[in-house]
Amino acid sequence: MSLHNIFDTHAHYDDRWFDEDRRSLLSSLPQNGVSYVVNASVDLATAKTAIGYAERYPFLYACAGIHPENLEGLPDDYLDRLTELLKHPRVVALGEIGLDYHWDIPKDEQHRVFEEQLRLAKELDVPVVIHDREAHGDVMALVRKYQPKGLMHCYSGSVEMLKEVLKLGMSISLGGTVTFKNARVPVEVAQAVPLDRLLLETDAPYLSPVPYRGKRNDSTKIAYTAQKIAELRNMDAQELIDLTTENAKRLFGIE
Repeated sequence: MSLHNIFDTHAHYDDRWFDEDRRSLLSSLPQNGVSYVVNASVDLATAKTAIGYAERYPFLYACAGIHPENLEGLPDDYLDRLTELLKHPRVVALGEIGLDYHWDIPKDEQHRVFEEQLRLAKELDVPVVIHDREAHGDVMALVRKYQPKGLMHCYSGSVEMLKEVLKLGMSISLGGTVTFKNARVPVEVAQAVPLDRLLLETDAPYLSPVPYRGKRNDSTKIAYTAQKIAELRNMDAQELIDLTTENAKRLFGIE
């Protein structure tokens, strides 16, 4: 599939799954159609790592944020540290942040850190990348309260919830799940989202699209997700790629 101008809005190239071939894989992405990648972070350490990659590879950008699964040992001055990281010219968003009720993590602590980061994003006027796993109601309550700009990463909500997300001015990002065999809701969402609010992602190394499901994901495999969404919308896959890339550049402030 020879698609080009791909923008992967969410990857984790610091993950150990890439330890053996990270440098060669990243170096090969531009010649395989990938023009932009945003590497999300989950804590202060991975934010620094993501910035290091972004300094080395001109097509890579970074996020800085605290993921709900990474609250243990969070320093008291984490917001000050995040503020400094967000000043870096290669950092384009605060993320990924949010709520995750799949794991047994104290909800009050999750809420506090999510809310503090939403407040910081508003103060600094930066977009957020929101992680929402099995926590739709509580995530939406805080999004309503703060009305941040940004995106819902790996969107897993309903078409009804999508309408509210859009009304609040946010975009959504879809990945490999839309290609899965029993993906009824992601398919409905992919058909319903306005084209000017749609972004594409991998969440690499996770959530590889069919026919690579269960294998390591990387940014080139967005082509399969784009192909599926384009088929659902009766349009050309390259046209979809070009539109979603423009959306991402606009959202992240990338020229």
